[in-house]
Amino acid sequence: MKVLVVGATGGSGRAAIEVLLSAGHDVTAFARRPRALQLSSPRLNIVTGDAANPEDVEHAVRGQDAVIVTLGISENPLTVRMRGSSRTPMDVRSVGTRNVIAAMRKHGVRKLVVQTTYGVGETWGRLSLKWKLLFSLLLKPQIADTEVQEREVRESGLDWVLARPVGLTDEADAGAPFASPEGEARGMSVSRRSVGRFLVEAAEGAKYIGKSVALSAA
Repeated sequence: MKVLVVGATGGSGRAAIEVLLSAGHDVTAFARRPRALQLSSPRLNIVTGDAANPEDVEHAVRGQDAVIVTLGISENPLTVRMRGSSRTPMDVRSVGTRNVIAAMRKHGVRKLVVQTTYGVGETWGRLSLKWKLLFSLLLKPQIADTEVQEREVRESGLDWVLARPVGLTDEADAGAPFASPEGEARGMSVSRRSVGRFLVEAAEGAKYIGKSVALSAA
């Protein structure tokens, strides 16, 4: 299978690429700063591009069987809340995903897997007061953009899956996460490697098509 990963240099994107390669898939890694990826494989094609540029995205999407989107802002949330992001547009999730969807429609690519976050949509009601305050104070702009991103995905007409991980950690490979289409979380942390495993599983199969899946440590 040929899979495009948009947002390849983030922790979850990189984890998904490693899982895809180990499973024998052909991977295209799409990123603005591809040198940060530091991966090499005969089955890995690294493409420099900006998700906000429709032409860059269309070029990368053409010929793929599936697309995994892990766009986000990697800077410190407090700094971003106070001063804005110095490297990444605040609407990177919605704009980038919108461009991916348009390119997929144009080139007949059906399978779309998008990483968003726990606490969006109906999972907001499952957050504790502490997490609601944290989201409201530190992550309000990012959450608002993620809400738009999810709406774009749901209305895309594609074979989509939304992955909603809880707080991400750099813990070593912890196996598959606990995946709940009902929005249940067994805690508020999950490793990026585990999330990468789910993103690949969702891209490979049909089990979660049309579902928003909460991800937490198993």
